[in-house]
Amino acid sequence: MQKYIIITGIFLIATGLLWPVIIKLPFGKLPGDIIIDRPNMKIYIPITTMLLISVLASIVLWIIRKISG
Repeated sequence: MQKYIIITGIFLIATGLLWPVIIKLPFGKLPGDIIIDRPNMKIYIPITTMLLISVLASIVLWIIRKISG
């Protein structure tokens, strides 16, 4: 359990330090993301972004399990 907490902390620190770079990535503006912009409402459904983040998270967790187990 301690390993996971330490890894999570390192990940959060790295994300915070790299945030200026991460913000410039095209996440949220990928083809397949649905944006409905009308005068009284704006609906944003990031389908492609969610799939990409899910795949990346699965790969990272798989690597962590291989290393620790």
